[in-house]
Amino acid sequence: MPADGKYAATGRRKSSVARVILSKGSGQMTINGRPAEQYMLTGRQLYVSRQPLELVGASAAFDVTVNVHGGGHTGQSGAVKHAVARALIKFDAELRAPLKKAGFLTRDARIVERKKYGQAKARKRFQFSKR
Repeated sequence: MPADGKYAATGRRKSSVARVILSKGSGQMTINGRPAEQYMLTGRQLYVSRQPLELVGASAAFDVTVNVHGGGHTGQSGAVKHAVARALIKFDAELRAPLKKAGFLTRDARIVERKKYGQAKARKRFQFSKR
C-alpha cells in the first residue's frame, strides 16, 4: 500500500485516455474538476464509469479523481471504467478475478478505421459508372 493511500492507473478506450486516482473517501467522483453527474451526459455513461466500483462493493469507500481527454463521452466513460478497474487491482490484488471475469481489465482495442484515398470513407466507395 502506498504511504499516501492513493492508487493511480490509466485506462484507454477508442481515442480517449483517462488517468484515475483512487483515495479513501466517501464515494465522490470528479471528472476534469466537475462532479461526474455534471460531466457525463447520460445515466448510461455514468453507470459505465462506476461499474467496477459497484461490482466489488466499494462505491462508497473511495473518492475517484479523473482526468480524461480525447474522443467523445462514450469513449471517455469506457476509459474511466478501464482505469478504475486497474486502480482497484493496485488497492487489492484479490479483486483481479472478479474484475477480469466481468471484462473490465481488457483494453477494448476497437478504434475508428482510417479513410482510404480514392474512397468516400473508410469502406464506402464512390459510385461506379460503367459508361
